[in-house]
Amino acid sequence: MSLHLLLLLLLLSLGAPSLLQASVHEYRSERFMSKGNAFVFHGGSEGIYSSSPSDNFSSDSDSLSSFIRFEKITFRRPEEASNTSSLPIHAVLFEVEDRENIGGSAYGGQRAVCCTSDLAKLGVCSHGEIIHHPSSKDSSWPQVFGVSFVENDLSATLLTRSIQITRTGMYNLYFIHCDPALKDLVVEGKTIWKNPGGYLPGRMAPLMYFYGFMSLAFVLLGVFWFSQCARFWREVLPLQNCVTLVITLGMCEMALWYFDYAEFNETGVRPTVITVWAVTFGSIKRTCARVIILMVSMGYGVVRPTLGGFTSKVIMLGVTFFAASETLELLENVGAVSDFSGKARLFLVLPVAVLDAFFIIWIFKSLSATFKKLQTRRLLVKLDVYRKFTNALAVAILVSVGWICYELYFKSKDVYNEHWQNAWIIPAFWQLLSFSLLIVICSLWAPSQNSTRYAFSGSSGDSSGEFEKDDYTLTLIKPSPVPSHEAKSVSEARSLPDQEDAEEDLEEDKRE
Repeated sequence: MSLHLLLLLLLLSLGAPSLLQASVHEYRSERFMSKGNAFVFHGGSEGIYSSSPSDNFSSDSDSLSSFIRFEKITFRRPEEASNTSSLPIHAVLFEVEDRENIGGSAYGGQRAVCCTSDLAKLGVCSHGEIIHHPSSKDSSWPQVFGVSFVENDLSATLLTRSIQITRTGMYNLYFIHCDPALKDLVVEGKTIWKNPGGYLPGRMAPLMYFYGFMSLAFVLLGVFWFSQCARFWREVLPLQNCVTLVITLGMCEMALWYFDYAEFNETGVRPTVITVWAVTFGSIKRTCARVIILMVSMGYGVVRPTLGGFTSKVIMLGVTFFAASETLELLENVGAVSDFSGKARLFLVLPVAVLDAFFIIWIFKSLSATFKKLQTRRLLVKLDVYRKFTNALAVAILVSVGWICYELYFKSKDVYNEHWQNAWIIPAFWQLLSFSLLIVICSLWAPSQNSTRYAFSGSSGDSSGEFEKDDYTLTLIKPSPVPSHEAKSVSEARSLPDQEDAEEDLEEDKRE
């Protein structure tokens, strides 16, 4: 626990001067995009839990209320478009279930957001206005309000206001206008989104408690493992030191994520330094875990003292995976302000998935070769450990494939993030799966007074040179049949050392 406290103080001292607005959605000269007959800018999307309605609601004094506050929202237009007044620029805030209440069409034609001349003739709306209809659940929603440019003005500012959230849901904010003369319009200012329990977006809120639980779980695992290492420090193997590294990285990662979310929830701002460190520790942990599992599968420390010629290849694969994973996680987490899952990041997810697949193929290919050698040399204790290890890996791979299928199904059915309250389970599952596999490895290779029986021993005939030769040389050359008289001479030659060893053992017994 002292390690966690020291880490927290260090990171707070480093991260205090550099804070990034998070639940505060800040707009810095953001441009509008043309969508159909409207010009649109997406102001944010977050899952928000409801709070009790209040007649005297105030976002400044009511800390238990859910709200969205608009502060200093200013629209700016170029000088060449300032000689006339303009159509209104609207802020449109709606719950995702009411998305069909935004926009309309005349005579069943193409759906439009801005009121068209045909709809204006029907008396449905006024030309240039945003088409919207009252929600069946609450007639005051969607919330649509706006501001217009006065002639010769270069800027127009929305009045500061706070909207209380009394219905749990995924809320979306868009700034929309229908004036082609304002195609170069930009928006500045910020909106503040708050849940009853703090400033964390609804999809992220359960993760704070999850990472707190995982931090405690890693501490308990670390106490067990470190006590075993201290108790049997003379028998600790290089492989067990690698496991110690992974546990330490996991403790730091979970603690950092918890501190990150706790600070975010308390103040409404997200410390960039802590987020970057959490992402970096996580990427290092995942890389080390994969490399260690690959080394174990190749027999490092158990049937071979080194990786031989494969060391550079393993290091290269590990470095490549770390770079890809770090890039993906930084983009996913640093500066993330909305509850969108980032569907446009496939080009970064794909390299990580390909590298993971390469790890899996290499691991199981190496396990197959290690199994053959252990069976040939009748190293039954090591064979039993490797059999359990292989079964655990196989179960983990099958569960992973099943969960990936479920994740794809979940995301394909949740296009509009309507199931945001359950979305936190997806990242939490991967943390639980990796932690479960780590527990299995800790139970199989826990330090004990018999640790040396799992270690490489040159006297057992499992030398690294023979291992590499058998795997990659002899298996590529079909052996020719040995004549019977040569086989007999070879067997006699092999029996001579055995007879000499037996005679030496007999003489030792007599002397005793």
